[in-house]
Amino acid sequence: MSDLFLMNIKFKVPLLVAGVAAVITSGCKKEEIKPNIIFILADDLGWPQTGVYGSNYYRTPNIDRLASDGIRFTNAYAACSVSSPTRASIMTGKYPARLHLTDFIAGNPRNDYPLSQPEWQKFLPLEEVTMAEVIRGLGYNTAIFGKWHLSVTKFGPESLPFYPDKQGFNQYFVSDKPDRNDNPEKDAHKSDSIGNTSVRFIKENKGNPFFLFVSFSAIHNPLMERADSIAKWKNVAGSEKPENNPVIAAMLATLDRNIGKIINAVDEAGLSKNTIIIFFSDNGGLETDAKQTPLRHGKGWLYEGGIREPLIIKWLGIIAGGSVSHEIVSSVDFMPTVCELLNVENKPQVDGISLLTHLKTGAPLPERNIYWHFPHYHNGPPSAAVRSGKWKLIEWYEESILEGGKSAYELYDLENDISESVNLADSLKEVTIKLSDDLKKWREEVDAQMPVPNKRK
Repeated sequence: MSDLFLMNIKFKVPLLVAGVAAVITSGCKKEEIKPNIIFILADDLGWPQTGVYGSNYYRTPNIDRLASDGIRFTNAYAACSVSSPTRASIMTGKYPARLHLTDFIAGNPRNDYPLSQPEWQKFLPLEEVTMAEVIRGLGYNTAIFGKWHLSVTKFGPESLPFYPDKQGFNQYFVSDKPDRNDNPEKDAHKSDSIGNTSVRFIKENKGNPFFLFVSFSAIHNPLMERADSIAKWKNVAGSEKPENNPVIAAMLATLDRNIGKIINAVDEAGLSKNTIIIFFSDNGGLETDAKQTPLRHGKGWLYEGGIREPLIIKWLGIIAGGSVSHEIVSSVDFMPTVCELLNVENKPQVDGISLLTHLKTGAPLPERNIYWHFPHYHNGPPSAAVRSGKWKLIEWYEESILEGGKSAYELYDLENDISESVNLADSLKEVTIKLSDDLKKWREEVDAQMPVPNKRK
């Protein structure tokens, strides 16, 4: 793993001022403390795979602790069912379709499918304004430790021009999932390295405002963890069920333990009331590793198992502990939320909306649709989707492009059918037509790249 694990801590700004900024309000000068922001991103963690989201097998006491101290969202979505596009949406607030960054980098090179994928964007362009750049511009120290997955390659000279230090991060190290022949007894997924480095960063910056992006590669496959931990989970009741996997349970326990280290470091530094902690996942779990019950399918699909994610936000003194939100939110909403939170004057153009008022007051979010566009083959075939209130429409591109659209759509009532088991497209034609029109107009608006019939077939 040594050749795949790049440690490169960089300091690129002068000594930061203390975490206090003077602002002018109503003609008076008022001292306003800048809140620290910690964003914790899990990899391939499904919506039902933590205790607080209903698992009776996986045990995640520290993730559960975040929820008991903050707010848990039940309808939070990744902007894509695979990694890189969702990460780009978090960083920019834009839909992957608008960025043309619609698959994991470097993507699936095969071209023997009925449809050919478009020539999509295989790195995050430097012209895009990232969350880290916005926050650093306000005097914060910024850091990312762990998975990046927005360069043309994960490691090596070719990747460096698009690394985190070019996208607003003062400090970083980049790691990724292990090789299959790595030693599982030696922190193969780097969860301990990521957690320990994050703790050091918090301690070193307790006098400065900071933005810390903690990016685990767990629980992405290859599934590997210490043998003694796996053996323990094999003996836990329920380990034989298809939604439960002892290796995932062991990996998740390590990830959760390191989240606990980060929470404790914030508390020990006296920063609990001035630090916002966000926990999220980049896409749903891989169903060949563990079923995503009660959700349908998993990573690579636009069914709920591929895109519905755990989202928890802790902000002591502002968000009531143990709160639950049923509002429909997307990973494109993080950037505008941060911009409003920090009173950014020149806000970048985004597709998402700010969640700040909802977090502070519980006020409902404005009605809107949220969208997905996935013109690739990855577990599932090319597809698109729209969520509008309780309704969700899925369009299958092979049918709509090659078959004239006769069976291109599936419609689900997610309030009453979270498992997406009853297709209502034929019985509720007005809803199907309305949402399919919305989806088509949105694709035109964002200049979505469409797959085309494969001439080689």
